[in-house]
Amino acid sequence: MQSGQWYCCLDPELEAMRTRARHAVHAHNTSPPDIRGAMAPELQALFAQTGSDCYLEAPFHCAYGLNIHLGARVYFNAGCVILDTAAVRIGDDSMFGPHVQIYCAQHAKDPVKRAQGLEIGRPVTIGRNVWVGGGAIVLPGVTIGDNAIIGAGSVVTKDVTAGETIVGNPARPLDRA
Repeated sequence: MQSGQWYCCLDPELEAMRTRARHAVHAHNTSPPDIRGAMAPELQALFAQTGSDCYLEAPFHCAYGLNIHLGARVYFNAGCVILDTAAVRIGDDSMFGPHVQIYCAQHAKDPVKRAQGLEIGRPVTIGRNVWVGGGAIVLPGVTIGDNAIIGAGSVVTKDVTAGETIVGNPARPLDRA
């Protein structure tokens, strides 16, 4: 999984890692609501990197956690999901509306291989000061440049250049004419 090669997601070692992540996510999602700005220590310890003043509204879900790199002042609204089978890097001051989903896992297209649990992880990189609107989905392998805006409900299938605003399914640059 870490090498970027095809792997079997049904592996017992990976299941143990997902179980650890579920425990950390549960601790975060059931922590007292009056601790503004705090992330459950179990979840923060799970992440590869957590910058200062990050906030993840509950509920939150991640597959492994160990592939998540958050810059400073990153904000996730309620219901966000990160399926981090590869690195997910998010720059400082980026914000995510409710129910944003970030996927790194790409399953085999061949139905026999898919039934065997074969998948590959593709990294997702999101720059600094990016706004991702509610319900948007970022697909495996996508890079979003600094200061970009992703419209609510968009499905991001391709890279987004710095400063660009994209909307729709599949997401396309917003025509400003």
